[in-house]
Order: sequence, then structure tokens, then C-alpha cells
Amino acid sequence: MRIEQKLWRKTVGWSDHGPRVDGLMPQLLLVFGTHKCLQEEVIFEEIKGFYPDAHIFGCSTAGEICATSIFEDSIAITALEFEHTRIEGQQIQLNQVQNSFQAGEYLASSLTHKDLSHVLVLSDGLHVNGSELLQGLTSSLPPGIAITGGMAGDGVSFEETLVFWDAPPAPDTIAVLGFYGNHLKVGYGSMGGFDPFGPQRLITRSVANVLYEMDGRSALELYKKYLGEHAAGLPATGVFFPLSISGQEVAGSLVRTILAVNEEEQSLTFGGDVPTGAYARMMKANLDRLIDGAMSAADSSLANNNSPELAILISCFGRRSILKQRTEEEVEAVSDVLGSGCMFCGFYSYGEISPFKPGEKPEFHNQTMTITTFKEV
Repeated sequence: MRIEQKLWRKTVGWSDHGPRVDGLMPQLLLVFGTHKCLQEEVIFEEIKGFYPDAHIFGCSTAGEICATSIFEDSIAITALEFEHTRIEGQQIQLNQVQNSFQAGEYLASSLTHKDLSHVLVLSDGLHVNGSELLQGLTSSLPPGIAITGGMAGDGVSFEETLVFWDAPPAPDTIAVLGFYGNHLKVGYGSMGGFDPFGPQRLITRSVANVLYEMDGRSALELYKKYLGEHAAGLPATGVFFPLSISGQEVAGSLVRTILAVNEEEQSLTFGGDVPTGAYARMMKANLDRLIDGAMSAADSSLANNNSPELAILISCFGRRSILKQRTEEEVEAVSDVLGSGCMFCGFYSYGEISPFKPGEKPEFHNQTMTITTFKEV
């Protein structure tokens, strides 16, 4: 695999981010950028002009990762030339299907299944139930095919996210990318790093990602009790106090971030499903543990791929909001684990998709660092 990166910033325009590769003929461009920048038709045409024969796969973000740096108001291109690996992609608009599960079914069915080795998914980050999307994908893919990816972002605006496969960036879109052949080694890992507090409680009433009751009591009332003075800032302060979900066939503890509060119904809406019958426990941020979590995700990604050439990092926007000026430390921590021979790209997301570690089923996450590594052999 040969790799080249470019970066667009308003102050300087396009620049090479790292050395150019002579004669590069990429089959794939991974493009992550700010919503406003991606909407500019001239810029998107320039991207196609750099590598006219390459497929383009990408989304809007809440921060762009290029090498070990984090950018805002930029577009980062990672051009990939494979020697042996074939790729295939598809996208769908939400108005073409009834729900997120059906979208996942359609996208999984649209990919050729013969010789499929891995699937990468990018989804609208505001109008898609990530848990249902993942269920739809897994229901229609061959057993054992791992899925990684994430939900597009829109910075701090939360107004509109964009996704694209070989088409101009568009809202309300989900896209998948399939990798084919046995020459591509793929590793993956996902980890959070929040500390639990308070008792574990049984979820006694919920519908999909809306939580009404824990232990038969109002979920919102319980949250307010434990958050104290921080409760006045809900749902914004919820990023510092996510919920850990266990049981219900969950391989580990899934983290869920609060998206909305309904005072009338005394309910909380989360970024992924919170199933009735599962157990929930509140969590709080610990900066050092968040960075350690990123390192653990990198360690897990090495289990299947011990000397990667490329790592796609998808980290939750909530982590960036918490880490603030220390955010680059989590990317640097991943680099320390994966080594100088690995190139990095990625983005800050509204949700992540990955198994916790190789061999486990994929899950929808909030508040994690998710890493997918690639190497051709």
C-alpha cells in the first residue's frame, strides 16, 4: 500500500501533508472535513482533480485528524494505492428507506459478498439510530465480517452532517466501503476511559435510545440527583456524565451519551440504544484515563495487524469537549503504540462503530476512541 496526504486550510489553501509519492495512482480517497468547507463545490472539484481515477469516501466532522495533528475548518485527504486489494462502495439517502435498520440491510446487500474481508461505514450523525443501522448491516453480511466506522459530525453546531461515496457531500446519507481479498490485514479496537460512580441500576422502561426508568424510578430524576449542580446544564453537561450499559448480550460495557432531555416525560435520549433489561451505571470523565483508553484501543488493534501501514482514528466529539487542549495527547498516545511506520487519518465523530477487540461482534459506541488499522501483505 502506498499513501499520500493533502490538507486544505482557508489561510493557505492546499498543501502536501507529508512527502509526495512518485507516480501514485490511488484507488481510494478518504476525505474528512468541516461541513462548511465540504459544501463548497469548487473545493470538491479540486479534490477530484488531484486523483481523477480514485473513488471518494468521506464525511463532515467535529475535527479532522491528519498525521498526529488535529485540525478545524480544514479538509484532509488520504490517498491510498492498493497493490492487491479491491474496493467497492455504496450510499443511500434516508428518504429511500423506512428506518435505520432497513438502510443497513440495503447497504450490506448492495456489496458483493464474495471475498469481502472488511466493511467501513460512515453515517449521518443526527438522524440515524446507530444501533439499528449496525443491526441491519450485520443481519445482511456474511458471518465473521467485521464492521468499523462512525457517525459524521458538524462541529459544535449539530445542525447538519454530510456523507459521500463518489458523489457530492450530502445530508441524510449513509455510505459503506467494502474491502476485498486476502492480502489486506485489518486490526481494530475501541475503548473509552470513563470512571463509574453510583450504583448499578436495572433499566426498567426504555424505547430504543430513549430512557424512561431505572429501578422503576424516573431516569431524569436519578440523573439530576447524582449530577447535583451540573444537572442545570443538561443535556450539554451530559457529555461529562455518560451512561455505561452492560448485559443484554453486550460484549463489554457500552457507553451512551445524552443527546436530549424531556422534562414532561422525565426521559433522557441517548446516542444509541439503552435496552430494557440491561444494566446501567453512571460514569464521569477522567482525563488521564481517556488517554489511557486510546492507548488500549491501539493495543487491541495490533492483535490482528502488528505492523500497520495506515490507522483510521474515529474519536467521539464528547472526548474532544472534555480533553480540550489535551486532545492531541490521545492521538499522540496512539502513535506511540502503533509506531512511526504507520500513517494516521480520521475525525471526531458523533458516534463510533467497532468491535471492542478482534473476534468480538461490532457494537455502536459513544465516547470511545475507535481505531481501524490496515496493512497489505
